[in-house]
Amino acid sequence: MSEDEIQRRPGGRAARVRRAVLDAALEALAEGGTTRFSFADVAKRAGVNETSLYRRWGTRENLLIDALLSASDRRIPVPDTGSAREDLRAFATLVADYLNSPLGAVLAHVAVIPVEDAEMAKARETFWRSRIELAAVMIERGIARGELRAGTDPRVALEALIAPLHSRVLLTREPLDEDLPRVLVDLVLDGLGTRTDDTPPDCL
Repeated sequence: MSEDEIQRRPGGRAARVRRAVLDAALEALAEGGTTRFSFADVAKRAGVNETSLYRRWGTRENLLIDALLSASDRRIPVPDTGSAREDLRAFATLVADYLNSPLGAVLAHVAVIPVEDAEMAKARETFWRSRIELAAVMIERGIARGELRAGTDPRVALEALIAPLHSRVLLTREPLDEDLPRVLVDLVLDGLGTRTDDTPPDCL
């Protein structure tokens, strides 16, 4: 069987090796941040040949993005409940739970550490852009169902929802209590509203 055929087999050896490498990459990030992140270190932790990493990912930046996106996809899947409000509540709760975990807290700090390496900085930007693009579907579905106003900017809405969670972890070091996601979602959606601009407010 060819290497390509092996790679196409779900759950095969290639999938197990990839999982081991991505787990090792997250471990390396958690311990050393992006500045010390290297193929050599990840390969040693995963018990694989360094050349295998070069062959599959090409650059350490590609591996960084893959590891972070994989962790986010596993820990923070995008919900589809049929309601924008419930989607966002579930999503914000998953983000809060992740940030409350040891790995999530460390990676949140890694994600904002200044780096002089231009390629690594670009990789981090790509990660955040990819996550926003994936999560934007919750806002887009809400617009399509008439729950949110047409023209609502998905990125702004998601940033308004998620930024306070990261702010507590990174700036104020306050706990992310279980009621906070609901409060933030209500605040964001009430601010976005579903009424048109010429509809008078309910009360003054």
